[in-house]
Amino acid sequence: MSNAKILTFFLGMVMLWSCARKPMSYTTNKSMEEFQPNYLEFNYLSAKGRVTLEEQDGKITKGVLNIRAKKDSVIWFNMSPGLGIEALRGFISADRIKIRDRINGQKIDMDYADFQKKYGVPLSFSLFQNLLFANLPHEFSYRDRLIRVAKTFVLKQERENITYQTTIDAGHGKVTQLESKASQNRSGSLEASYMDFREVSQQPFPYQAIIKMVLSLPDKPKTNFFLNVEMIKVELTDDPLNFPYNF
Repeated sequence: MSNAKILTFFLGMVMLWSCARKPMSYTTNKSMEEFQPNYLEFNYLSAKGRVTLEEQDGKITKGVLNIRAKKDSVIWFNMSPGLGIEALRGFISADRIKIRDRINGQKIDMDYADFQKKYGVPLSFSLFQNLLFANLPHEFSYRDRLIRVAKTFVLKQERENITYQTTIDAGHGKVTQLESKASQNRSGSLEASYMDFREVSQQPFPYQAIIKMVLSLPDKPKTNFFLNVEMIKVELTDDPLNFPYNF
């Protein structure tokens, strides 16, 4: 697995758990009063699911995905194609990103500043955590644009030359669709649909996500990837979990 594919899987993980552009208007006071986004509350999380990655040339990779998380601190994951073989492992902390392809020896190991410099993606642990669990990408503020559309809210946020447009269900307050598009000299984009929300510890949790990514890495043409993730089991607990550090 090349670094490009490692990055693709990682960015897909960011969107784990399309939308056309719509005309936006500044928020009215009534819309702000009605808007109640839902953030996943937990101490520790463990989850298991199935993932399918389809590349532009038609190549398909399938595997079993495992995730462990400690809120605001650590997110660990691995993917196995079967037969107990671990193909990919990631350890995301508040200050560093570590991802290793254990079969082919490829890896990413850098802090967030170096990650942004190399890949042009401004990322933080908070953003990664929010997108993983279908929370709002960034905390809502009065500089953002929000409109009410039937039983949904449509929110547009701009942070560090990235535009995030999200559709939020007015009933359960979770993101159901998201489009992230870079501006200026960056040309990558990402679209995601979160669906099949189920109750986990009395909170809505997305059990399926379909993601489309367009990556434009240095010295490479634009490449499309599709990622389909279906969760099998999700548990929230107060009991501490182990996070393997070895890579």
